Amino acid sequence: MCLAIPMRITRIEGATARAASRGIERDIDLMLVQDQALKVGDFVIVHVGYALQRLAPEEALATWRLLDEADAAATGGGADHA
Repeated sequence: MCLAIPMRITRIEGATARAASRGIERDIDLMLVQDQALKVGDFVIVHVGYALQRLAPEEALATWRLLDEADAAATGGGADHA
């Protein structure tokens, strides 16, 4: 199964950015969102290193909650978001 994960942009350098989610930072490619005016602090949904779309903060939080619920159902535990 493949999942896209919400991440918050921490730095932008041209067509790439540094983004963080749950304490993990990754370099991501912004090629697919060139038409969106992104800035540091924005949330994006990321799949295999590519930002696919900008997200409202509420959408990012809702997605993390759903992922937490799925994880809890699969493992019998829970996780903190962001």
